[in-house]
Amino acid sequence: MEFPAWIVDRVIARQGTLHPYSRFDARRTAFVVVDLQNYYTQPGYLGECAPARATFGKVNALASVLREAGGTVVWVQTCSDGADSFWSHHHAYMLTPERSARRLLELGRSHPGFHLAPGLDARPEDPRVVKRCYSALVPGSSTLDEVLKERGIETVLIGGTVTNVCCESTARDAMMMNYATVMVEDALSAATTEEHVHSLNNWMLFFGDVLTVDEVGKRLRA
Repeated sequence: MEFPAWIVDRVIARQGTLHPYSRFDARRTAFVVVDLQNYYTQPGYLGECAPARATFGKVNALASVLREAGGTVVWVQTCSDGADSFWSHHHAYMLTPERSARRLLELGRSHPGFHLAPGLDARPEDPRVVKRCYSALVPGSSTLDEVLKERGIETVLIGGTVTNVCCESTARDAMMMNYATVMVEDALSAATTEEHVHSLNNWMLFFGDVLTVDEVGKRLRA
């Protein structure tokens, strides 16, 4: 991804280089794939982000490379069961009653919308984590932090959808919990190109690195 000159200048002034990580130890690296469920990727669902479908090939490619190098791939799924209680403000004030009802239904664990989308190379050995809200790492949302710590993970690569909501929220918390955190540009998607780019520009300015799947692959050390 090419950044505006003013972003490049500010990042280099802050940290001395545009991209801070020259190598990743695959054994201590996890690719955290956020919300590539039917609800967020398939036509007809309330949460559909149509551009997400175009990222499946890149997501699968990075997952394969990282597994072969000895790393971990984690699939994160949102579940709405009980969200009208534990996330009552969101459902009562941030959504219309009709949208709230559809979200509660289509993201329920027993609904097809909860399932990972077809075409994703999710393996039986890959950990799966269920989260309750945008960030998988906010207290009480999921067991992602425990899963990462059990495997000695130090670097978190973020892919999935949508870039500027659940992916960025999870990534920000990861960075502030002391994980080296990278947003993988071509393994992410948002509803519009503008939202995707604005999110990654802001991420680069303050939080971590932005790399492509190929750039991550070149930095992986088995």
